[in-house]
Amino acid sequence: MSKLETIVVVGASLAGLRTLQALRRLGYEGRLVAIGEEEHPPYDRPPLSKSVLAGSWEAERTNLLREGDAALEIDWRLGRRATGLDLAGRRVRLADGSEVAFDACAITTGTFARTIPGTPPLAGIHTLRTLDDCLALRGAFDRTPRVAVIGGGFIGAEVAATCRGRGLDVTIVEALPAMLERGLGRRMGDLVAGIHRDHGVVLRLGVGVETFLGEDRVRGLRLADGSEVEADVVVVGIGAAPATAWLEDSGLEIENGVVCDAACRTTRAPFVVAAGDVARWPNALFGETMRIEHWTNATEQADHAAATLLHGETGGEPFSPVPFVWSDQFDRKIQFAGRFSEDDESRLVDGSLEERRFVMLYGRGGRLRGVLGMNRPRLVMKVRGMIRDGASFDEALEA
Repeated sequence: MSKLETIVVVGASLAGLRTLQALRRLGYEGRLVAIGEEEHPPYDRPPLSKSVLAGSWEAERTNLLREGDAALEIDWRLGRRATGLDLAGRRVRLADGSEVAFDACAITTGTFARTIPGTPPLAGIHTLRTLDDCLALRGAFDRTPRVAVIGGGFIGAEVAATCRGRGLDVTIVEALPAMLERGLGRRMGDLVAGIHRDHGVVLRLGVGVETFLGEDRVRGLRLADGSEVEADVVVVGIGAAPATAWLEDSGLEIENGVVCDAACRTTRAPFVVAAGDVARWPNALFGETMRIEHWTNATEQADHAAATLLHGETGGEPFSPVPFVWSDQFDRKIQFAGRFSEDDESRLVDGSLEERRFVMLYGRGGRLRGVLGMNRPRLVMKVRGMIRDGASFDEALEA
C-alpha cells in the first residue's frame, strides 16, 4: 500500500464513492482524488425516476455523502470533466487543461443516456440520467403536460408510472412487441404491460418512432405506421451507453465498456481498475462476459475493485456476483436476480401470475440461473443466495 501515494477515482458516482470508502476501510492511508463531471456530490440515481420526479422527495435526499465521510479526506474535483488518460505518464487530463497525477486509478464514469439520431432541437424533449435532467423534467411535469415516453424498458416504465401517479396522461412507445422484453422476456413483459394498462397508461408496442412533430416546441410523435401521438413533453428512455469517449486514445481496451479481467483490473494497465456501469468483465459464475447497469453491481464491484488495487498489479480474487435489479412500478416491486434467456426452463414456484404476486425460477442444463419476483422480496433474496452457491434447478424447486 505504501507504494501507492495517490489513487485517483474518475467518476463521482455511486461506484466512485463506494470505491473511495472501500479504499479507506481496507486501510489505504494515501492521497485520494475524486474527479466528477457534475457539480453535484455523489447522489443516488434510482429515486430520479420515482420519488424525486414525483415531487415527494427533494433533491437533497439523494445525496450519498454522510457526515462521517468527511473523515475519508478526499480531494474532490467536482464539475471537472476528464478528457484523457495518459497511462505512460500516469496522469488524468481534465477539460480545463490541468492534469492529475496518480500511482493507481479507478474508472467509475458510468453511462450516459442514449439519444435518437437526428433528434431536432425542440423544447420539451428530455432524457433522464442526471439529477439536473430529473429536476428539469419535474418542472415540465408541473405544467400538467401530455407525456410520451419512448422506450418500454425499466426507465421508461418507471417514468410512466410516476406520470400516472401525478395524474398525467402518458403514452409509452416501444419498438419491440413487449415492454421489458430484453430484461424479462416476452411473457413477463406482457404481464408488466397489463399492469400499466390497468393504471391508464396508453401503450403503443411493436412500432418505432419516425419523427418528432413541432416547430419550436415538441407537439408529438409520428410513428412508423403513420399514426401520431400528441405530446407536450417527450421522454427518451432508450437505454444508456458506457461513458468511455474520454478513453479513446488511452490505450485501454474498450468494447462496450472498459474491458477488465476477472478481478476488475483493466486488461492493458494493471494499475487501473474499473467498476460499475462502465466496467465489462468475465463473470465465472455464469461463464460469460458482462457489463451491468444496476445499483447493486455498482456497490459490490466497487468494493472488489478497491481490494484489487490494493492487492497489487497481479492476482486478486475474481469478481463473480449474481446480478440483481429491482424496479418499483405502481404498487408492484419487480426484482430479478441472476441471468435469463428466452430458451431457459422456467417454473412458477410461489403465488400466481394473475395476482401479479409470484416467484418464477429459471434454469438451464439442470442449473439454477435466475429468479424473478413480484412483491416477493424475501424469497427472491433467498434464491439469489442459492444461485451464488451453485444450486441445481431441482434443488431450487424443492426448497
